[in-house]
Amino acid sequence: MDSELLSCQCLCETLGACGIDLSVSEALQLFLGRSATAVGRYYGERGQPIPENFRDELNRRVSDSFMRSLEPIPGIASLLSNLETAFCVASSSDLERVSLSLKLTGLGSYFGNRLYTAQMVTHSKPAPDLFLHAAGQMHVAPQNTLVVEDSVSGVVAAKAAGMTVWGFVGGSHYRTCDGRSMLSEAGADRVFECMAEF
Repeated sequence: MDSELLSCQCLCETLGACGIDLSVSEALQLFLGRSATAVGRYYGERGQPIPENFRDELNRRVSDSFMRSLEPIPGIASLLSNLETAFCVASSSDLERVSLSLKLTGLGSYFGNRLYTAQMVTHSKPAPDLFLHAAGQMHVAPQNTLVVEDSVSGVVAAKAAGMTVWGFVGGSHYRTCDGRSMLSEAGADRVFECMAEF
Protein backbone atom coordinates (compact mmCIF):
# COMPACT_ATOMS: atom_id res chain seq x y z
CA MET A 1 0.00 0.00 0.00
CA ASP A 2 1.19 3.50 -0.69
CA SER A 3 0.82 4.60 2.91
CA GLU A 4 4.11 6.08 4.07
CA LEU A 5 3.67 9.64 2.77
CA LEU A 6 0.12 9.80 4.13
CA SER A 7 1.30 8.46 7.51
CA CYS A 8 4.14 10.97 7.72
CA GLN A 9 1.82 13.86 6.84
CA CYS A 10 -0.48 12.79 9.68
CA LEU A 11 2.49 12.46 12.03
CA CYS A 12 3.55 16.04 11.28
CA GLU A 13 0.03 17.33 11.88
CA THR A 14 -0.31 15.43 15.17
CA LEU A 15 3.09 16.57 16.42
CA GLY A 16 2.25 20.14 15.35
CA ALA A 17 -0.85 20.02 17.56
CA CYS A 18 1.52 19.06 20.41
CA GLY A 19 3.75 22.08 19.70
CA ILE A 20 6.46 20.15 17.86
CA ASP A 21 7.40 21.35 14.38
CA LEU A 22 8.40 18.62 11.95
CA SER A 23 8.38 18.81 8.16
CA VAL A 24 7.24 15.88 6.04
CA SER A 25 10.75 15.48 4.64
CA GLU A 26 12.16 15.35 8.19
CA ALA A 27 9.47 12.85 9.19
CA LEU A 28 10.38 10.61 6.27
CA GLN A 29 14.07 10.82 7.15
CA LEU A 30 13.62 10.19 10.88
CA PHE A 31 10.61 7.91 11.15
CA LEU A 32 9.96 6.09 7.87
CA GLY A 33 9.26 2.47 8.76
CA ARG A 34 9.39 3.20 12.51
CA SER A 35 6.67 2.70 15.11
CA ALA A 36 4.76 5.35 17.08
CA THR A 37 6.64 4.11 20.15
CA ALA A 38 9.91 5.04 18.42
CA VAL A 39 8.55 8.55 17.77
CA GLY A 40 7.65 8.96 21.44
CA ARG A 41 11.04 7.67 22.54
CA TYR A 42 12.84 10.04 20.13
CA TYR A 43 11.14 13.15 21.51
CA GLY A 44 11.27 11.97 25.11
CA GLU A 45 15.05 11.59 24.84
CA ARG A 46 15.23 15.18 23.61
CA GLY A 47 13.23 16.62 26.48
CA GLN A 48 10.04 17.02 24.44
CA PRO A 49 7.68 14.39 25.85
CA ILE A 50 4.54 13.90 23.80
CA PRO A 51 1.09 13.74 25.44
CA GLU A 52 -0.49 10.45 26.46
CA ASN A 53 -3.23 10.87 23.84
CA PHE A 54 -0.67 11.24 21.03
CA ARG A 55 -1.05 7.70 19.69
CA ASP A 56 -4.86 7.86 19.74
CA GLU A 57 -4.85 11.20 17.94
CA LEU A 58 -2.30 9.99 15.39
CA ASN A 59 -4.36 6.85 14.73
CA ARG A 60 -7.50 8.96 14.25
CA ARG A 61 -5.78 11.23 11.72
CA VAL A 62 -4.22 8.28 9.88
CA SER A 63 -7.53 6.43 9.69
CA ASP A 64 -9.27 9.50 8.28
CA SER A 65 -6.49 10.06 5.74
CA PHE A 66 -6.40 6.40 4.69
CA MET A 67 -10.18 6.30 4.21
CA ARG A 68 -9.91 9.31 1.89
CA SER A 69 -6.70 8.57 0.01
CA LEU A 70 -5.05 5.17 0.56
CA GLU A 71 -4.36 3.22 -2.62
CA PRO A 72 -2.72 -0.15 -3.26
CA ILE A 73 0.59 -0.19 -5.08
CA PRO A 74 -0.19 -0.81 -8.77
CA GLY A 75 0.20 -4.46 -9.69
CA ILE A 76 0.30 -5.80 -6.12
CA ALA A 77 -2.98 -7.74 -6.33
CA SER A 78 -1.83 -9.53 -9.47
CA LEU A 79 1.52 -10.36 -7.87
CA LEU A 80 -0.07 -11.72 -4.69
CA SER A 81 -2.61 -13.82 -6.56
CA ASN A 82 0.20 -15.47 -8.53
CA LEU A 83 2.71 -16.09 -5.73
CA GLU A 84 3.34 -19.79 -5.21
CA THR A 85 5.02 -19.51 -1.83
CA ALA A 86 3.84 -18.55 1.66
CA PHE A 87 3.79 -14.83 2.44
CA CYS A 88 2.74 -12.47 5.22
CA VAL A 89 2.81 -8.85 6.42
CA ALA A 90 5.41 -7.72 8.99
CA SER A 91 4.74 -4.05 9.74
CA SER A 92 5.88 -1.36 12.17
CA SER A 93 2.27 -0.15 12.25
CA ASP A 94 -0.17 -1.49 14.79
CA LEU A 95 -2.52 -4.34 13.94
CA GLU A 96 -5.57 -2.07 13.72
CA ARG A 97 -3.89 0.17 11.12
CA VAL A 98 -2.61 -2.77 9.08
CA SER A 99 -6.05 -4.41 9.10
CA LEU A 100 -7.74 -1.16 8.06
CA SER A 101 -5.20 -0.62 5.28
CA LEU A 102 -5.70 -4.10 3.88
CA LYS A 103 -9.47 -3.73 4.02
CA LEU A 104 -9.49 -0.31 2.32
CA THR A 105 -7.23 -1.50 -0.49
CA GLY A 106 -9.00 -4.83 -1.01
CA LEU A 107 -5.87 -6.81 -0.14
CA GLY A 108 -7.00 -8.37 3.14
CA SER A 109 -8.12 -11.67 1.63
CA TYR A 110 -4.59 -12.39 0.42
CA PHE A 111 -3.16 -12.40 3.96
CA GLY A 112 -5.85 -13.76 6.27
CA ASN A 113 -4.43 -13.76 9.80
CA ARG A 114 -0.80 -13.72 8.65
CA LEU A 115 -0.30 -10.18 9.99
CA TYR A 116 2.61 -9.47 12.32
CA THR A 117 3.19 -6.04 13.84
CA ALA A 118 5.55 -4.13 16.11
CA GLN A 119 3.05 -4.66 18.96
CA MET A 120 4.00 -8.34 18.98
CA VAL A 121 7.71 -7.87 19.75
CA THR A 122 9.86 -6.06 22.29
CA HIS A 123 11.98 -4.12 19.81
CA SER A 124 10.66 -2.71 16.54
CA LYS A 125 12.60 -2.00 13.34
CA PRO A 126 15.54 -1.47 12.86
CA ALA A 127 15.90 -4.36 15.33
CA PRO A 128 15.36 -7.77 13.66
CA ASP A 129 12.74 -8.94 16.19
CA LEU A 130 9.64 -8.43 14.04
CA PHE A 131 11.04 -10.25 11.01
CA LEU A 132 12.32 -13.12 13.15
CA HIS A 133 8.91 -13.36 14.83
CA ALA A 134 7.12 -13.43 11.46
CA ALA A 135 9.46 -16.10 10.09
CA GLY A 136 8.95 -18.18 13.22
CA GLN A 137 5.17 -17.91 12.92
CA MET A 138 5.41 -18.88 9.25
CA HIS A 139 7.73 -21.82 10.14
CA VAL A 140 10.44 -20.60 7.76
CA ALA A 141 14.16 -20.26 8.51
CA PRO A 142 15.43 -16.66 8.31
CA GLN A 143 17.97 -17.55 5.60
CA ASN A 144 15.08 -18.85 3.44
CA THR A 145 13.05 -15.66 3.83
CA LEU A 146 12.70 -12.80 1.36
CA VAL A 147 11.65 -9.42 2.77
CA VAL A 148 10.31 -6.65 0.53
CA GLU A 149 10.94 -3.33 2.28
CA ASP A 150 10.48 0.34 1.46
CA SER A 151 12.39 1.86 4.40
CA VAL A 152 16.00 2.03 5.53
CA SER A 153 15.05 0.84 9.03
CA GLY A 154 13.24 -2.15 7.49
CA VAL A 155 16.19 -3.07 5.29
CA VAL A 156 18.54 -2.86 8.28
CA ALA A 157 16.17 -5.04 10.33
CA ALA A 158 15.86 -7.69 7.61
CA LYS A 159 19.62 -7.90 7.11
CA ALA A 160 20.15 -8.14 10.89
CA ALA A 161 17.69 -11.07 10.84
CA GLY A 162 19.85 -12.86 8.26
CA MET A 163 17.27 -12.51 5.50
CA THR A 164 17.43 -11.54 1.85
CA VAL A 165 15.85 -8.13 1.34
CA TRP A 166 14.64 -6.37 -1.79
CA GLY A 167 14.14 -2.63 -1.50
CA PHE A 168 10.99 -1.23 -3.08
CA VAL A 169 11.09 2.38 -4.26
CA GLY A 170 7.71 2.63 -5.99
CA GLY A 171 5.92 4.41 -3.13
CA SER A 172 5.11 8.12 -3.32
CA HIS A 173 7.53 8.84 -0.46
CA TYR A 174 10.43 8.31 -2.88
CA ARG A 175 9.30 10.83 -5.49
CA THR A 176 11.56 13.55 -4.07
CA CYS A 177 14.62 11.59 -2.96
CA ASP A 178 16.97 8.88 -4.18
CA GLY A 179 15.40 5.87 -2.52
CA ARG A 180 17.39 3.48 -4.68
CA SER A 181 20.68 4.72 -3.20
CA MET A 182 19.27 4.89 0.33
CA LEU A 183 18.04 1.30 0.35
CA SER A 184 21.12 -0.02 -1.45
CA GLU A 185 23.41 1.68 1.06
CA ALA A 186 21.32 0.22 3.90
CA GLY A 187 22.10 -3.26 2.54
CA ALA A 188 19.27 -4.18 0.17
CA ASP A 189 20.24 -7.12 -2.02
CA ARG A 190 18.18 -5.73 -4.89
CA VAL A 191 16.12 -2.56 -5.45
CA PHE A 192 13.09 -2.37 -7.74
CA GLU A 193 10.39 0.20 -8.43
CA CYS A 194 7.33 -1.54 -9.83
CA MET A 195 5.64 -4.83 -9.07
CA ALA A 196 6.03 -5.99 -12.65
CA GLU A 197 9.79 -6.19 -11.92
CA PHE A 198 9.28 -8.56 -8.99
